[in-house]
Amino acid sequence: MSNVIITLFSAAGYDRAAQGVAGAGRRLADSLGGQLHAIVIGAHNPMLNTSLAAVADSVVSADQAELAEYQPEACLAALTELCKRISPAAVLLSNDTYSQELAPRLAHRLGGSAVGDGVTLATESGAIRVQRAVYGGKAVATIQLKRSPAVVWLRARAFDVPAVASASVATVAATSVTLPEATTRIIERKSETSGEARLEDARVIVSGGRGLGGPEGFEGLQELAAMLGGMTAASRAACDSGWCPPTWQVGQTGKKVAPGLYLAVAIRGASQHLAGMSDSKVVAAVNIDADAPIFKYCSFGIVEDYKKVVPLLKEKLASLQK
Repeated sequence: MSNVIITLFSAAGYDRAAQGVAGAGRRLADSLGGQLHAIVIGAHNPMLNTSLAAVADSVVSADQAELAEYQPEACLAALTELCKRISPAAVLLSNDTYSQELAPRLAHRLGGSAVGDGVTLATESGAIRVQRAVYGGKAVATIQLKRSPAVVWLRARAFDVPAVASASVATVAATSVTLPEATTRIIERKSETSGEARLEDARVIVSGGRGLGGPEGFEGLQELAAMLGGMTAASRAACDSGWCPPTWQVGQTGKKVAPGLYLAVAIRGASQHLAGMSDSKVVAAVNIDADAPIFKYCSFGIVEDYKKVVPLLKEKLASLQK
């Protein structure tokens, strides 16, 4: 019962979030004295399988036709069967929409316990403990999962990639599972093609809020983010106002990020927004209001109109890049 399973969907590939799950799984398995098993669901992905084989003790690819595209009932049945074969102490998933949907249902079918948005994993006398933000990011709760297996989806970028690959490369084994007759089916998918990387994987994020005053303010932030090699995000107020796409939203009801640098521009710092970016390594803020709550959480802050600060930052960065 000391084995650990990491579950990934082939469509996502071995992105930064997947690497974090692999690293967390490897360290947890080692601390429990067990093995790390990787389960890949979806169409055959040789690159993902090979990458996991260098980290895990075994890799199982469930790539039969019925699982080529995500269908919740089929994927849940496949994961349940494969997990029961291994009887793990923990099952770790990424923070994609599929994993968040399946985690509590998988825990129920396995007779275990579930928790989401984990930012740390630890063991105490063989029990698994997970830390996650609560009360809108104002506090951190430590949760001990008493019923095994512990099924946890992890916040992207909250966990380091595997430090050292396994000495031997695991064999990738294709498998088939018994799938139930479909009771639901997806009849249409709509996705926004932005050509950008995932916001959760960004190392630098420049985020704007209501204080920008309108959509034109985001033009300067996008230019600044590009110069820093980062991405642009926003508060809920800015997204609700239609100033930027909803996919940019960071917060309790948006995306949860953990970049190396989070620059909050014209964002007051309500608890709902802090819940989405509280795991950032360094937080910097620009706000005209010296009493804005964001200044209590940042390492560096400038009390000034963003219209004066952003052009100066861009000018300085341009001079450094010459």
